Amino acid sequence: MGFIITGPAFGKASVCIEIIRTLPDWFGIESAIRRYQQEIDHLPTFLAEADGQVAGFISLKQHNPYSSEIYVMGVRLEVQHRGIGHSLLDAAERYAGSQGVEYLQIKTLGPSNPDVSYGRTRDFYLNAGYRPLEEFDRIWDEKNPCLILVKRV
Repeated sequence: MGFIITGPAFGKASVCIEIIRTLPDWFGIESAIRRYQQEIDHLPTFLAEADGQVAGFISLKQHNPYSSEIYVMGVRLEVQHRGIGHSLLDAAERYAGSQGVEYLQIKTLGPSNPDVSYGRTRDFYLNAGYRPLEEFDRIWDEKNPCLILVKRV
């Protein structure tokens, strides 16, 4: 399966939310989905397109001149493990670097929560060169510990 990465683009919340809703193992909190929907339109977003449809996306949020966050990322389940996620990360990293950003960070569910899906997510980011910085139980809540991963771009 071939795919192309486009972006950065703005105003892509509707297509991204469509993908998010197909991934309930990662995006099961409705208030978080609504927050993504409000913010994605205003964030630089890259899309992976395959066979005439959007197969995945990644949105970046810049916090200061030196660091940005991979705010949200999703790849349709049926096309995972085909290089789309890594290609989206590569595009986001190149873009962030071109903007003078030195570090990218990711917030994901921490390893003190044994969720299998998020274990795969952490493995994906570790394999892409991101490193755990610290796990916090107060960013979200005690049942959803937040692991911050970082990478110099």
